[in-house]
Amino acid sequence: MRNLFIVLGVIIFICLIGGCSYNGMVSKEENVKAKWGTVQSQYQRRSDLIPNLVATVKGAANFEKSTLVEVTNARARATSIQVDPTKLTPENIQKYQAAQGQLSTALGRLLVASENYPTLKANDNFTTLQSQLEGTENRINVARVDFNAAVQDYNTTVRSFPAVITARLFGFTEKGSFAAEAGAQNAPKVSF
Repeated sequence: MRNLFIVLGVIIFICLIGGCSYNGMVSKEENVKAKWGTVQSQYQRRSDLIPNLVATVKGAANFEKSTLVEVTNARARATSIQVDPTKLTPENIQKYQAAQGQLSTALGRLLVASENYPTLKANDNFTTLQSQLEGTENRINVARVDFNAAVQDYNTTVRSFPAVITARLFGFTEKGSFAAEAGAQNAPKVSF
């Protein structure tokens, strides 16, 4: 009888630890999904500003049309890639980040090219939109940092013992996070 109580006690103890681990993982996974939603929201905000920026720039005489087309196409590619919060694999995050990086590059070219157009730079709408884009880029960075912190916390939990047993048993897998783009460690070259 004593052995039965010991076995039952061990089983109950294991179930309690597993249940706590499971609940903790669910909570952390939901936090990762919420942070991902914030990241997507900030990218959407940027995407929503771009048509206004392009329309304002189009008003400037003789502006390079190829730059505007590039921004418009990059925006279309970036908004076409959606990542389901339940499938935040490193590969899916990398695809999303690549599309958003192309849009960032195109926007950078647009803003650099705008320096050659004093009438455009003097346009209040352009200045306001440029300021809003700058603020949005900062918000995107903050959202990515928060997302990466949530992913790190979640991944640490699903890889730690004894939670790793519960994670494998219930299908909790590691999530992907944002990483610096290739070549980001090199300072950009500016020439006048």
